[in-house]
Amino acid sequence: MVVDPSDFRCSMLAMQLADEWVEYVAATAIKGSAGVYRTAINRLCAYVDKVLGPTAEEASLSDPGLFDTLVDWELSLPEDYAPGSTYPGVFASALRVLIVRRDDHVDRLVAPELARLAGGPALLGSGEKRERDEFERQEKRALVRAAWQSVHATRQRLDKGWAWAERGSHPGRGSWTSIADLLWGLAHEEVTPDDIRQQLPHAREWPPELQEFASGPGGVLVSKVARRQLCCKLIATLYPTTLDLHAFRVLLMDATGYTSEEVTGFGEKEIEFLPKGVRLTLLKNRAGLLRHRAFRDRAARGDLTPEGDTEGRLTVNWPRREASEVVRQLLDLTARTRAKAPHVTDTLFVRATVRGDFTVLFDRWIPEVKGASFGSWLDMMGVEIKGDRHIGRMRKSVKVEKAIVTEGRISAAADDHTEETFAGHYAQGTTLRILSGRTIATAQQHWFDKALDRIDGPTVVSKEADHGLLTDAGLSPEEAEDIMTGQLDMGVSHCKNPYQSPFSRPGELCAVAPLRCLECRNAWILPSNLPQLLLFQDHLERLRVRLNPMVFTRLWGQSWVNLRAVLDDRTDEELARAHKHIEAGQAVLDLPLAANTEFDA
Repeated sequence: MVVDPSDFRCSMLAMQLADEWVEYVAATAIKGSAGVYRTAINRLCAYVDKVLGPTAEEASLSDPGLFDTLVDWELSLPEDYAPGSTYPGVFASALRVLIVRRDDHVDRLVAPELARLAGGPALLGSGEKRERDEFERQEKRALVRAAWQSVHATRQRLDKGWAWAERGSHPGRGSWTSIADLLWGLAHEEVTPDDIRQQLPHAREWPPELQEFASGPGGVLVSKVARRQLCCKLIATLYPTTLDLHAFRVLLMDATGYTSEEVTGFGEKEIEFLPKGVRLTLLKNRAGLLRHRAFRDRAARGDLTPEGDTEGRLTVNWPRREASEVVRQLLDLTARTRAKAPHVTDTLFVRATVRGDFTVLFDRWIPEVKGASFGSWLDMMGVEIKGDRHIGRMRKSVKVEKAIVTEGRISAAADDHTEETFAGHYAQGTTLRILSGRTIATAQQHWFDKALDRIDGPTVVSKEADHGLLTDAGLSPEEAEDIMTGQLDMGVSHCKNPYQSPFSRPGELCAVAPLRCLECRNAWILPSNLPQLLLFQDHLERLRVRLNPMVFTRLWGQSWVNLRAVLDDRTDEELARAHKHIEAGQAVLDLPLAANTEFDA
């Protein structure tokens, strides 16, 4: 389909843009995106006809008066698409490219205003691309299993078809309603599907065997298209079809981890079998990359024969992820179709199909043919997939597995593209998001636990202590005895081991007692320490008055919080008795001289 200027009133404008489009496509050799430029031209010309009416005949890229119309058209594009769609930006950008290209030629007049508009900033955003998620692990396993089953079924069908053909003869000598004779004629190129169409009687006169063969198990034979149904079925019995080749793409993407474009874009010359694997030359047109990659075989996995289980399902005991085995099977199954298509040398994916004029076409594989797409293959194999049924999700699934195996190292997972591409495209899947969340949570828990391990705070015993209570609380008998006899009394608390202080080197006597006892995990506070704690509270309150609040918090904040927590747990009666001890002079708090000297710096 091309741009036909005669379809529009603004035929001059359409012709100018169409000329640029034709030259641009020829110069860049673009294929898939060429239609974008055609669509942009058609949409603009239709808009110009609608807005300008009869005066659209005068529209031209040399007319500066077209400026407002171009701006309005570009701004109107999002009206026809869902919010966040990328299409408006793509169409607007495509048209700007053609205008800029025309302006680059001195002999092609473009109004300066239009040239500045085309070369200036875009009026529309690029839209939001929704990244496809990877397949779930169960879905991916089901895909690989179904692909091997499909390959096995295809091999059985083709082997049966050629064996069937060997039992036949020329339909002219045998019968035009004999399956074996028809297969023989097609296999030996003695007859064509069009010969079969002309020689076959009406479908109701076919023998039951031929009717059942053409319609398939449980199928319906429609008289109007019965001959075409039969010819398609005959060709599919001898050669792999579009549906059959989906299985090989799944297996190659799973085995190599490369894109659909790369695993379907190497020919027989790009294959080198190694003693334990295969080396492939892979081409990625979009990135302009040509790579040679070796894929090693795993250890042998036993007899490569299909087995049946008790439920009657096929269990294929084949090497599941060995690229060399998949390539060998693909070479073997497509050998005949590739021999019929010598012009196709850059891919092993060659299929046979019957066209509408009853001629057989042997050509490169087109995966998204209506009725033979990846989704159709999934339906045929009974594979249930949640979400978008797109083969690109297989690539992401393999990337996720690689990221898991490499413990999340992007440099290892992004082995065939940049780390930025991996982070922006492949790392957005559900599995890696969950793993990232778990990693973050684990790291947070690790540091939280470390923080808890070094939380500076004493152990508080709320009732009168005895030897048994202290040992039950975690002290050794010797430590409990020393505390009970007062040998470890530091003033505001008792210390279970003054030589293992977190504030001093191991083996050295604690140098900060009793000022930091309330921040020390070695401290044990007993009810008998309450009077000294109240005196220490008075000391800290005096410091709060003298010091800047930020300085006090930095120096004494943890001790103050811990002290308040200990005192808040005491009853009014206990506090009253402690105050009486202080008033009677029975409680004294001995602090070092440095406790009365504070520095704001």
